[in-house]
This record gives sequence, C-alpha cells and structure tokens, in this order.
Amino acid sequence: MIRQVQEWFNRYFSNPQLVTLWLILLGGFLIVILLGGMLQPVFLALIIAYLLDGFVTMLTNIRIPRFIAVSITFVLFLFGLFLLLFGIFPLMSKQIGQLLQDLPAYISNAQKQLLLLPERYPEYVSESQIRQILDVIRTELTRMGQNLLAFTFASLRNIITLIIYLVLVPFLVLFFLKDKHIILSWTARLLPRNLELSTEVWREANQQVANFVRGKILEILIVWVVTFITFLMLDLNYAMLLSFFVGISVLVPYIGATVMTIPIALVAFFQWGVSNEFIYVMIAYGLIQLVDGNILVPLLLSEVVNLHPVAIIVAVLVFGGLWGVWGLFLAIPLATLIHSVMKAWWKVHHAVQDEEKGTEES
Repeated sequence: MIRQVQEWFNRYFSNPQLVTLWLILLGGFLIVILLGGMLQPVFLALIIAYLLDGFVTMLTNIRIPRFIAVSITFVLFLFGLFLLLFGIFPLMSKQIGQLLQDLPAYISNAQKQLLLLPERYPEYVSESQIRQILDVIRTELTRMGQNLLAFTFASLRNIITLIIYLVLVPFLVLFFLKDKHIILSWTARLLPRNLELSTEVWREANQQVANFVRGKILEILIVWVVTFITFLMLDLNYAMLLSFFVGISVLVPYIGATVMTIPIALVAFFQWGVSNEFIYVMIAYGLIQLVDGNILVPLLLSEVVNLHPVAIIVAVLVFGGLWGVWGLFLAIPLATLIHSVMKAWWKVHHAVQDEEKGTEES
C-alpha cells in the first residue's frame, strides 16, 4: 500500500514546478482559511484594487502617467463609495423599514384576496388549501423580513468595525494601486525560482478571472439600474430594494433569477392583487432576465472559459458555503483557476510520460 502511494506521488508530483505550484495554492488557501477573519479588510482591499487596476491600465495605455491614472481611478472609487453610503444605502434602509411596517397590512390584504378564491372557483380551490397557503406565505415573509433587517446599518453588531473598514479599506486600495509593482517584486523574492509553470497558470487564470469579475460587476450594475428604472416606471413599491437583490441574484447562475421571482411576485400581488399591473411587472421582470441571459451575459462574458453548468453549481455551493457572499462572487473565478491548474498539471504529466516513452524506445 505504501509503495503504491509512493509510486502515485512520484508519478504526479515528481516535477519541481508542479510541487511549487501546489505549495503556492495550498499556502494561499491556508492563509485565507486561518487568517481570513483578521485580514478581511486586506482581502477586501486587494479585490477592489484588482478590479480597479484594469481601469488604471486602460488609462496608462493612452499615455497617461501612472500616478495620474491611479489618482483619477481612486477619486472615482471614492465618489462611488460616497454615493453608495449616502445615497443608495439610506434609501434601501428606508424601504426595508417601510416593508417591515407594511407587512401586517399586506398579509391581511392577501388573506382577503385569497379567501375569495374558494367562492369563485369552488371546484378547483378549497378554503383549507387557501389557509395552508397563507400559513406558508406568512412564515416566508417573516423570514424574509428578518433577513432584510440584517442588511440595515442598525443591525450591524459592531458599528465601530464598520467605521474602521470605511477608513482602512480605501487607504489600502490606494497603496495597492500606487505601489503595485513594489509589492509584486517583494512577493516574488519570497517565492522559489522555478516559477515558469506557476507564471503560466497565473497569466491564463488572471486573464479569465479579470474578464469574468469585471464583466460580472458591470452585469450587476446594468441589471440593477435597468430593473430599478423599470420598477419605478411601473410604480412598484420598494423598487430600489427589489432591484438591488435582482442585480445581486446574477451572482448565482440558474438559481438567483428563479428565487427572486417569488418576492417580486409577492410584492406586486400585495400591492395590486391579480391585476393588469401585476402581469406587467412579471412580464417586465421576465424580459429583463431574458435580455440578461441571452444578450448581456454573452456580450460581457464572451471571453471567459466556458465551464459546465454542474461545475458552476458545485463551485457556487462550495465557495458560497465557505465564504458567504464573497464566495458566491468568486466561485466561478476560483473554479476557473482550478481548471487552469488542472490543465497545467495534466500538460506537465503528459509531457513527462511522452519523455519517458521516448527514452524507453531509444
């Protein structure tokens, strides 16, 4: 048994560059798992800086000095952060409070509407069935209200931590952007010299991850804004709150859009009942999802490696379970990284096998 394990290890891990690659990946994974809580502001700033670096590169490509490009990018980042903190988040918080306040009236109205169905359609619906449906709706709405309350600033356990993050993360983002080459050079000195394979994997994965993450953020913003304008035009209550979650739902392919159908349908039903307005809202939401899936995603994410839907769902479940919202956001990039690593591993393995076969024949 030990000999078989040794032969398997020598067969797949005899190449020093493969060992280096796996050690780097293992070290990064352990750092995230063991120190993720303490270094969360650093990881958050790294992700933001990584996303903003694409804009910095675009500015430097048109011959704008890097210092000016970093300054412009950082000012735009601060403007966006200011808009979120003092424009969008307070509005969402207000709508969450309004929803919780209106919830009892909505439930009462829904009960009256549904209890009329047995009188109109006694051959299809009974009163006991309607009461069971009402119990389920009441339970689900209570749970949704509790979850929505968790997004308000008042529900945060530690407001001081939030303030520290708001001060610390922008500074870290600035330093990561400004001193990118210095930090990368310092990191490279700590790593082994046999990094050709690791560099190859990084270049391939970086291109795919950068395309995916930036494309996905743009998709979220477009879906969020379009949904908000649509709901506003249709006069649907809680337009900002619902559109925000519709935008976030694109992080979970195949599932997010389906799940968001339920709260949108419930809000529209409580507001208008089964009416033309209700039908218009559901048609509009369906059209948004149709355009997103068939036009927006292929346009923004055409350069991303196509992963099998099963691989995407598994990645979402695993990384979402490990790291929550960030895990959902990074699930497909991490799956792409794993895919690149496996390709490089098999490439080296087959190269070694071909070399050994050539040596035996000669």
